[in-house]
Amino acid sequence: MNTHVDVLIIGGGAIGVCSAYYLRKQGLRAVLVDKGEVCSGGSYGNAGLIVPSHCVPLAAPSALPNAWKKLFTPDGPIYLKPRLDRDLFRWVWKFRQSCNERHLRTATPVLRQLSLASMRLFEDLASREGVSFGYEKTGYLRLYKTAAGLREAAEEIELVKSFGVDGQLLDGDQIRQMEPGIRIDVLGGISYPEDAHVDPGRFVRGMAELLVQQGGQVLPFTEVFDFETSGRTITRVKTTRGDITAKEIVLSAGSWVPEIIRNLGIRLPIQGAKGYSFTFKKPAAWPSIPFSLGEAGAAVTAMGEFLRISGTFAIVGLDLSWNRARMRSMLEEVPTYLPDLDPRKLELLEVWRGLRPCSPDGLPFLGRSPKYDNLIVAAGHAMIGVSLSPITGKLVSQIVMAEQRSIDLTALRVDRFD
Repeated sequence: MNTHVDVLIIGGGAIGVCSAYYLRKQGLRAVLVDKGEVCSGGSYGNAGLIVPSHCVPLAAPSALPNAWKKLFTPDGPIYLKPRLDRDLFRWVWKFRQSCNERHLRTATPVLRQLSLASMRLFEDLASREGVSFGYEKTGYLRLYKTAAGLREAAEEIELVKSFGVDGQLLDGDQIRQMEPGIRIDVLGGISYPEDAHVDPGRFVRGMAELLVQQGGQVLPFTEVFDFETSGRTITRVKTTRGDITAKEIVLSAGSWVPEIIRNLGIRLPIQGAKGYSFTFKKPAAWPSIPFSLGEAGAAVTAMGEFLRISGTFAIVGLDLSWNRARMRSMLEEVPTYLPDLDPRKLELLEVWRGLRPCSPDGLPFLGRSPKYDNLIVAAGHAMIGVSLSPITGKLVSQIVMAEQRSIDLTALRVDRFD
């Protein structure tokens, strides 16, 4: 195979398929490649939350004192795997530098704007494109069992309200009144009514099918392993199924981006954060609203006939090994919040783990590479990659077509840590 295309998109997750879709809508010959199947990475088994409420970056002033206590707990929801790795040290140092009030005030409105724009695109796709991916705008409930957790919730709601988020702090009785059909054992929580959720696997695969229907091409099991360059241009992409030449190249391969572009002399600070999910047959009459279990760092999402319990945040690089203690701990926490939901009594359908690509400042990288004129990076979306995928794809198409950006991308520059 020796293929000539307008745009080559590397990475078949939510960001990649949305980028390919919006590029194809511009009339360009778009080809999407992935080293595995489409949606075989971090986009597949996550909680599927579409969360305009989630606009505070990971690197916030509260992150260091809150996370540091839990960071080295073997079975905790947050974990950093100690290892002698220069890239990890660099990432942690830059994360620490970003945990300040100035960054919070700069990054939060950017994430908020991206999320609202993405929500509008989700609604457009769900209503007009004929792709069925389980989109439901039911809102979102974050639950807390402890007084300390509820204090953090109160601080969070005051902060996000100042950026226009519609949310309400509730006590335990108010939470139980919202969902009277199930038992909820909490002190209180937050209701975010503007949020939504999807089945992420159905969304990504549905968008890939739509891309193909509209004339795009998807090449699974096609791994990129090298590049040829001339000056500031990438002239050839070498894959396991032959060479591809492209006028533009979009890199959207999540946690694997740093490895893919290492041979190009580009160092991008992205660390993989591993999460797990368990998909069960949904119990009868279970509500459609998703729950976040605040102190436990887990989420419970109804997806049609299924129920998914997902969570943990372990900074591990590219380590996809199973941590059974952390998986077991996550499941044991669920019935302490939701007594009617005992995973041991549910029909288990699938167990999954995947990596979320995290930047040090909690903002994605989106824009042209400063080193190569025809390379665009769209990666580092952490836990909100599915949530931000439509707007990211739309912005990638605007970059390629040299159109005016619908959102200012200055804060997302690829070279901001150089």
